[in-house]
Amino acid sequence: MKPLKTELEDPETLRQLGSASVQIVHDIKNQLNGLKLYATFLRKRLEKSDRPADELETIGKLIAGLERAATEMNVLVRLGRPLELRRQPRADLSRLLAEAADGVAALETSDGPYEGDFDPAFLTDAFKNITAASVATAGQDKSGASHAPEVRLRREEAGADGDGARASAVVEWRGFPVAASAGAETGASIFDSYAGSQGLKMALAAKVIRAHGGEVAEEHGLLRARLPLAR
Repeated sequence: MKPLKTELEDPETLRQLGSASVQIVHDIKNQLNGLKLYATFLRKRLEKSDRPADELETIGKLIAGLERAATEMNVLVRLGRPLELRRQPRADLSRLLAEAADGVAALETSDGPYEGDFDPAFLTDAFKNITAASVATAGQDKSGASHAPEVRLRREEAGADGDGARASAVVEWRGFPVAASAGAETGASIFDSYAGSQGLKMALAAKVIRAHGGEVAEEHGLLRARLPLAR
């Protein structure tokens, strides 16, 4: 399916179409969650009646598929609606990043502090999505062994210019091959490609970071997120 060329379409029509699509996706997600409940009920009945293993395996795959589809639709709904951040004062960004990267990537942190007014739930999910994309596209050596990307957190002090300047936390996911980006062929950033499930999750991660007053970027070999810290 070819993507819509937004420059050739009426912006108001696209806005209305987007709003309607988000509501439809939300309703479908609720229906899928209902089907998952029915399938779970049937699985319990099958387990009690000692049904063949292949029947239990089939219904298990059905439940997993429904859950995966509902989760991806929830990403689309979140992406299409305004974010309602629940900021916590002096939340520790290094702790949130460590939780998101636990077990899937090497984390290197320089001296902080990294406190700010952040929504822990939204930011942790955003970091998890970016880390997962980095892991999924990590390069392989000639032997075929995969290499997990490195995640680095550092603090940048505010410059001397301007009133109210604030220090920033800079997170970098290194080892991400630029050719792996879903938008590499068109020149689009992975944060703006909207290609497939991963593209939607990366777009949502970018939306969350920008809602915190931050910014994201993709450069050769790394992904970067910058967030303002508390004064």
